[in-house]
Amino acid sequence: MTPGEVVISEEEIQRRVAELGQAITTDYAGRHPLLIGVLKGAFVFMADLARAIALPLEIDFMAVSSYGAATKTSGIVRIVKDLDADLTDRHVLIVEDIVDSGLTLSYLRKGLLARGPASLEVCSLLMKKGQQRVNLEIPYVGFEIPPDFVAGYGLDVAERYRNLRGIHLVDGVEES
Repeated sequence: MTPGEVVISEEEIQRRVAELGQAITTDYAGRHPLLIGVLKGAFVFMADLARAIALPLEIDFMAVSSYGAATKTSGIVRIVKDLDADLTDRHVLIVEDIVDSGLTLSYLRKGLLARGPASLEVCSLLMKKGQQRVNLEIPYVGFEIPPDFVAGYGLDVAERYRNLRGIHLVDGVEES
């Protein structure tokens, strides 16, 4: 498994993150959003996004797993690290690296809505075209990509390549 061609450059990512930050700043004017990063993949994106939002905000993280060692979701979601923050009456923005089937995100949204936030939205860097098995309305999407396996800018293959500055196709990965 090796990183292949760059499908989204570092410059394209930074330009789009700035646009997303501006949209979130406008939409959340007068509010103090709580950004929830979904570990591990969203950490790079969330760091850049947080700096692009011109509002007071808070940050928390949670880790969920639906992949295990596979490259395709199992559909069974488990929380590996829960939040420290109380969501009651908070304006919550889930920050995701990539939405594939949408099953993990759907599960996560339902669980977080049960905690009583004032609002709950999603910002995802990437969305794989045509792969969603559930109807998701995501107001903030960085890029729609084909259903190829990608890595870089926080996304990994077997914990590797998160440090690449762009998004790369990954050769030699069989989706299982």
